[in-house]
Amino acid sequence: MNTKQNSEFEVKEADGVEILSLVDNSVDFLSAVNKACAQTFRQWKREREGKEWGKTHMDLPFAEHGFSVLIRVFSADNSICVLFDTGGSRNGIVENAVRMGISLSEVECIVLSHGHYDHFGGLAAAVKAVGKADLPIIVHENMFKTRGSANAKGKVRQYADFPSKADLSPARLISTKEPSLTADGMVCVTGEIPRRTSFETGYLQHKAFVSGKWKSDPLIMDERAVAVNVKGKGLVVVSGCAHAGIINTVNYAQQITGKEKVYAVMGGFHLSGKTFEKRIRPTIKELQRINPELIVASHCTGWKAMCAMARTFPEAFVWNSVGNLYKI
Repeated sequence: MNTKQNSEFEVKEADGVEILSLVDNSVDFLSAVNKACAQTFRQWKREREGKEWGKTHMDLPFAEHGFSVLIRVFSADNSICVLFDTGGSRNGIVENAVRMGISLSEVECIVLSHGHYDHFGGLAAAVKAVGKADLPIIVHENMFKTRGSANAKGKVRQYADFPSKADLSPARLISTKEPSLTADGMVCVTGEIPRRTSFETGYLQHKAFVSGKWKSDPLIMDERAVAVNVKGKGLVVVSGCAHAGIINTVNYAQQITGKEKVYAVMGGFHLSGKTFEKRIRPTIKELQRINPELIVASHCTGWKAMCAMARTFPEAFVWNSVGNLYKI
């Protein structure tokens, strides 16, 4: 796997990309999807291989509070798999992969969006399932902080710690704050995302344990996204939680790739809860300006934001579900 760190680079065009939802907060195997590029993996498996899977509900993939997608990029006759985030529970991502008939051994690189437990919880199990020596895991130094969140009385609930290097052996951690390329130059990892919009201002309740004390950590500067430039369509931007703000995220992806056209915006948009629901209206206004053809909201977006987006973008919006497959 060729993984480059470089502040000046050009993202190679991919002939196409497939994005499979492995872990998310919701699951729905019954509803139809109104986009030609989106279908359930169950349907795809049946059409392509003539195989039935999940004959009972107990055999189907399950939802949990967390996020993970499998990204497969295509160039000519070649394809490369990148795993973006690994869900919240220890074994959820591996179990869902098994239930969908997916072999994680195809993964050639793991990218983590940020250092919160609902995005790295299944990392050690995923590394074991991939089973590759020297597997690159792209991280940021701040992911190793002890973190938590404070309630209204100031009491901090500590989050789970990031796995140790021993837990991740024989994988290879690649720590960078800068934009980088992986998957033979077809997947861009944004690096730290500048905060430039007036309304995406972080979350004051986030804390980090530094020098023996809990200190404010509102911006979550280790938050990164990934972007793929698909030939004839434009950028596909995938966010883990968008602590940087989904608009800041998309704008920065456009800046570092030099590509203006955004075909799809996907992932967690972090617009749930009273603090963030105030940002729904300006976020939608900016999304109208960006004008993506596909908007796939998931994980931490929140149902109020989901409903507002569905009303505003009836043709573009898809409410994500575990097992959804997007072929772009």
